[in-house]
Amino acid sequence: MEQKTFITFILSAVFSSSACVPRQYHFVNQNLNWTEAQRYCRENYTDLATINNKNDIEDLLKSVNDGQIEHVWIGLQKTDSYKWKWSLGDPAFYTENNSQYRNWTPTQPNHDGDCSNMNPGQWNDYPCNGSLSFICYNDSSKGFIHVLQKMTWRDAQIYCREHHTDLVSVRNQTENQQIEKIRNDTHTTSGVWIGLFRDSWEWSDQSNSSFRNWRKNKPDNSGGNENCAVVWVKSDSGQWNDWKCDSKSQFVCHEDKLVLVQQNLSWNEALRYCRENHVDLVSVNSEQIQRQVMELARKASTAEVWLGLRHSCTLGIWFWVNGEILCYQNWAAGNGTGVEDCSDAVRVGAVQSGGDQRWISLPQTHKLNFICTMNYDE
Repeated sequence: MEQKTFITFILSAVFSSSACVPRQYHFVNQNLNWTEAQRYCRENYTDLATINNKNDIEDLLKSVNDGQIEHVWIGLQKTDSYKWKWSLGDPAFYTENNSQYRNWTPTQPNHDGDCSNMNPGQWNDYPCNGSLSFICYNDSSKGFIHVLQKMTWRDAQIYCREHHTDLVSVRNQTENQQIEKIRNDTHTTSGVWIGLFRDSWEWSDQSNSSFRNWRKNKPDNSGGNENCAVVWVKSDSGQWNDWKCDSKSQFVCHEDKLVLVQQNLSWNEALRYCRENHVDLVSVNSEQIQRQVMELARKASTAEVWLGLRHSCTLGIWFWVNGEILCYQNWAAGNGTGVEDCSDAVRVGAVQSGGDQRWISLPQTHKLNFICTMNYDE
């Protein structure tokens, strides 16, 4: 029976498209001011576009697909609240509250700059046009790279994004000590840039994303009332500008493709709910989707959250409900790689809502929140 069920999953996957894209962008070819564009997106999609990383910029630009468009509104707007944020702005990079870790020198910040450096081991706010060496973070190697060449904070950010991932985020005391050791080992006597900066820009959908990709010397608030943001499409493609909110522009909306359901259901009940109300339980076949899942899972009311992950005792493998075998994996230690106990209930997969948010194996009878992929037929 189990083998027949597994074959049914495979066949259904072959004849249906995967619904695992976590966010979709929609270009709207109407000239509206920022507030009108925001209203349109909220009525027809999710909101004006939020951008978490460089991949999102590429996806947004593909959605425009018109070489004559100069720029488009996105959902970034200036507020009255200045906050310290990380250059590596994807919320899914951080767990629990570690994006709020700070290690200021006792007299800092003293508001003499909107960027930050580490020297020695503690942080200082500093004018962004200063010239310092800096630390990059590389997501592929999970490593920190000290670049000895001195640059302004913005130029250091550009360098790190071109050659690695971004300027370094410091999420805890362990990482702080690792970075200070790198600074000492290279006999650097001055401070080094880290990725912490201060601004008053926030996303329309209240996302925690602090990712910014401003054009050179922007934002400049020309005329004193440039409080909304556009992405350039034709020239300086993908870079951002501050713009007058009452100006008219085409715009891009986004749809979230994943939804957290805060009902406590068994795995089979969750699977049925997703298929009746959306598309399916989520299948996580890339790190990008895992990060979206992590961001949603943190809002769950249960310690674990169901994924569309199931084990076949007959074949001795894990597979996704959309029929895909696991390629990308994110198991917690002791889960998913050994022989599963098939004497009790069928084993299925969940993601932890706290800690480092790894996947774990559980009996399908547990009652948990769950994540569905959403159906947005064009």
